[in-house]
Formats: sequence, C-alpha cells, structure tokens
Amino acid sequence: MRRRALSVLFWIFFVVSGLLCLIVAFVLWIVTTSFDPQRRLNHRFSCWWAALYARVYPGWTVRVTGRDHIRPDHAYVIVANHTSMADIVLMFCLFRQFKWVSKAAVFNYPILGWNMRMCRYIPLVRGDKDSINHMMQTCVRWLENGMSIVMFPEGTRSKDGWLKPFKHGAFTMALQTSRDVIPVAIHGGHRLIPKHGKTFATSADLWVEILPPLAVDGTADVETLSERARETIRVALAADPGEPEHRPAAHA
Repeated sequence: MRRRALSVLFWIFFVVSGLLCLIVAFVLWIVTTSFDPQRRLNHRFSCWWAALYARVYPGWTVRVTGRDHIRPDHAYVIVANHTSMADIVLMFCLFRQFKWVSKAAVFNYPILGWNMRMCRYIPLVRGDKDSINHMMQTCVRWLENGMSIVMFPEGTRSKDGWLKPFKHGAFTMALQTSRDVIPVAIHGGHRLIPKHGKTFATSADLWVEILPPLAVDGTADVETLSERARETIRVALAADPGEPEHRPAAHA
C-alpha cells in the first residue's frame, strides 16, 4: 500500500515538475539557438532535471563512481546494461555531454520526447535498415565532432536483471571513429522498478559504476570489442551481491 501511494505521488510530481522544466528547457532552447547548435546547455539542464528525480524519492540513494574516467574534452561510445526505465535517469547523473540513441517512439512522448528533440538526441526504429543506417551515420558525425554517444547495447530492457547479449552497433561506430568505449554498470535498476512495472520500490541503493575506458587500438573486430565490454560490465555486476549476475549458477 505504501509502495503504491508513494509511486502515485511520484508520478504526479513527475508530470507537474516535468511541465515546469519543459518550459525552462524551451526558453533555454530559444535563447541559445544562435550560439549552441550542439545543444550542450539543454543537455546540461536535462542532467539536472533527471537528477532531481533520482534524488527526490524517499528511501533512494544514488551513487556515481568513476566519473573521472570520462574526460570532458574527449568523445566516447558509452554503453550500459539496461533493466529499468530508471536507467535513463541514472545515466543523466553522469553529468557529461553526450547524445542518446533511443527508440523513435519515445520522441513522440509528451514532455520527455519533446525535450529529447530539443537536445538533438538520436531516434532509432528497431529492425528498420534505413533508420539503423541513418542512426549510425548521425552517431559517427557526432563522435567525429567531439560528442559522446550513449547506447544500451542489449537493445531492450532485461526482464530479470541478467545481462543480455550485446548488439554490435555501438562497437562498430567506436572502431570506425577510433573512439574508446566506456562501459557502465548500473546496479539496482531492476530492483527499483522492473520492466513493465508501474510502482517503485520504497527503498533502493542505486549505483552507477563508470568503468575504465576500453581502447579500440589493436582490437581485431567488432565481436571482440563487444565481448570485452559485456564481460567488463558482467564482472562488475557479479561483484554486487544484490545483482543476479552474482549468483554462481548459470542463468537458464
């Protein structure tokens, strides 16, 4: 009962604060059009906006470690595990410049989608070859112009917290542009709110663990780079007793 009540209050707060923040973001978008074509200031505001939700809920603690692995003057391909809608909020807590790759349907959502368009994030229609090619070309252009890209290489949220196989798009663009890959292990997202869940846990220890960069120099192929990134995240999750990957038995 308490979980449901707190979740309802949170969703109300999300809508009301989202409308207010969207107005601020729109004003910022207009004012900075002439001198901020990359929408860095809108993205910075989005980080603050998202961090507000990560910190306002009673009983939640949010830690971000390893932020120094992401140098502000470098562009990276940043990849993270994905088990919860909360992962999006948690990745904004990196407080670094980047462009999201997200499914195209999200760009039509009220508030969230409108802000994503203003920030010039990158839409993707899953399974559509033209959309995939356009996404890859757009990401490569951003990387070559010094802007990091963030992707969830599992492609969709894991239902049970176990790490799914990685798709190769992020690693293809990393090799193509010679940009290092930053693996990020998100701890606790699936316990906070599972896939398709509507209510939040009343308490949660959320940890965004930014791991050391994986250099692409000398990497033979996309498969090798993908497996290196996946194994790095898997090992980080396996060290956490609260994560499914910590269990010694193989996942069926």
